[in-house]
Amino acid sequence: MGKKLGIYLHIPFCAKKCAYCDFLSAPAEREVQRAYVDAMKEEIRQSRELGEGFEVSTVFFGGGTPSLLPGDWLIEILEELRSWFTFLPEAEITAECNPGTLDPEKLEAYGRAGINRLSLGLQSARNEELRLLGRIHTWEEFLENFYLAREKGFRNINIDLMSALPGQSREDWLETLEKVTALSPEHISAYSLMVEEGTPFYRLYGEGKSREGELPEEDTERQMYYDTGCFLEEAGYGHYEISNYARPGFACRHNLSYWDRADYKGFGIGAASLLGQVRYGNHRDLEAYLKGDFSCESIQPLSRQEQLEETMFLGLRKMEGVALTEELLSVYEDVFRDLEGKGLLLRRDGHAVLTERGIDVSNYALAEFLLDGNMPERSAE
Repeated sequence: MGKKLGIYLHIPFCAKKCAYCDFLSAPAEREVQRAYVDAMKEEIRQSRELGEGFEVSTVFFGGGTPSLLPGDWLIEILEELRSWFTFLPEAEITAECNPGTLDPEKLEAYGRAGINRLSLGLQSARNEELRLLGRIHTWEEFLENFYLAREKGFRNINIDLMSALPGQSREDWLETLEKVTALSPEHISAYSLMVEEGTPFYRLYGEGKSREGELPEEDTERQMYYDTGCFLEEAGYGHYEISNYARPGFACRHNLSYWDRADYKGFGIGAASLLGQVRYGNHRDLEAYLKGDFSCESIQPLSRQEQLEETMFLGLRKMEGVALTEELLSVYEDVFRDLEGKGLLLRRDGHAVLTERGIDVSNYALAEFLLDGNMPERSAE
């Protein structure tokens, strides 16, 4: 039996660029999308040797908007993967979907393809907030797609939400949580808005440009985060990662593999991979990709120090934290004690775990695990 492998498939197309989005995505003509799918199938063929040492445990179609493509095209991609890779019987196969892009035929195709998890990018249940974000759907269109997915047999659905929007109050956010939990999805991802450079939102709300009252104050944003945890816990969702909540048995296995630093292979422009403690980053040139250039723009073998750093600042995103090994204790004991003294971290049941205050200042807390080339030597015992 081979090692488990996650697969990420980047579909860089969308109907319309959202005002906050800095992902590698853009609208494109149908013939460009078709050529991209053919190129991705060829990239998979050229990576077929990986199939000899791995078994696929998760697949994730991300973007962009994978549901913009005809359903049969996703079937083609998965058939190509299955030609060269062994899939575990219980493999989790996710497709990101934008409300308003689904129809009965597409969902039936997903079922034939073996897609068993949908991630619906709602973001807000309030139409005025959806318009502000530049989303192409309304709450009513989302509901149509959600109920259609249920009708077509999908029993593992995530809903993406976004808080701390311009002009949003705590009451507005709680309204979205109430409407979404009433639908009983299996998983909810709830992120705070990040104003990224190069986006329309950055021009409006970026550093030094935000006018008072447009974006929620820091204390309000933090309260929204606490409200989310309390509200969703009461509704039956376990908080298993900083921004992710799930009913028992429905935590996203694909994302957990990232935080646990498991092997994964990315296909498509800009996709990342981690294989055998080497990180790879595919180039981002769509024109070159369509011509058959599947080269990497970065290849980074990870030193032992970098592996330990990643173990901490990825693993501490999980609510269960990081299992403490002798090596981690020998390298990070001083950091643990310092963060414990500041009330940002605790050690519980053999794990290091961020406290609520540690999550509030997680950027600071996680940065403390970067060693700057000064990793202590391990004892010779």
